[in-house]
Amino acid sequence: MTSEIFTGRAALVTGGGSGIGRACAEAFAAAGALVHVVDIDAESAKAVADAVGGVPHAVDLTDAGAIPGLPAAVDILVNSAGTQHVAPIEEFDPHRFELIQRLMVTAPFLLLKHCLPHMYGQEWGRVVNISSVHGLRASPFKSAYVAAKHGLEGLSKVAALEGAAHGVTSNCVNPGYVRTPLVEGQIADQAAVHGIAPQDVVSDVLLDRSAIKRLIEPAEVAAVARWLCGPHTGYITGASLPVDGGWGAS
Repeated sequence: MTSEIFTGRAALVTGGGSGIGRACAEAFAAAGALVHVVDIDAESAKAVADAVGGVPHAVDLTDAGAIPGLPAAVDILVNSAGTQHVAPIEEFDPHRFELIQRLMVTAPFLLLKHCLPHMYGQEWGRVVNISSVHGLRASPFKSAYVAAKHGLEGLSKVAALEGAAHGVTSNCVNPGYVRTPLVEGQIADQAAVHGIAPQDVVSDVLLDRSAIKRLIEPAEVAAVARWLCGPHTGYITGASLPVDGGWGAS
């Protein structure tokens, strides 16, 4: 049983309706936090919130005007919402590129701006940004995603430097390919751009640079996020923690 180390704390998790976000919502709720589950899909947000005893918020994070309507009095902010699009740069839809930046860089910035005053006021706060190995490395055909994750890495470091005097840490978790709908949904696109069969994408593309030849599970990523907010990690800030199966070692 998970120790309820976050009893009395509130956490806001974006992308909380599925994948890594859902796993984070479950992990923080199991540790005693009241979790605000934010997702563009109202049904998914409600289902997860009901399951963990949290509060659902159906919000399109690409709409900057919607963010002030979210709770600001949260102790833990987990920026997990994301999307993917796979295409060569010369064929990449510029509107799609810009939307991915709004969701994965601008929204985390606006959420920090929204939530940091409360954290600063109480001299304690934890920010966990679900980045990716693609925040540290690049792959072809993912210009928007790689650019956004690199931007999130920089934003996280600035938040770490500014928040240190106020008891607030900010870190990135950098998983390799996770068994989520986001990854499963890009298999057909990857097969098309690489000219291979869909059944070969996981072994020949997704896991090609990983020493551990399996997808990581969402709960494994959530466990790292929860650990970064626990009682023994207050000196870790501005870091990027690879959970990439050895990809970065190669």
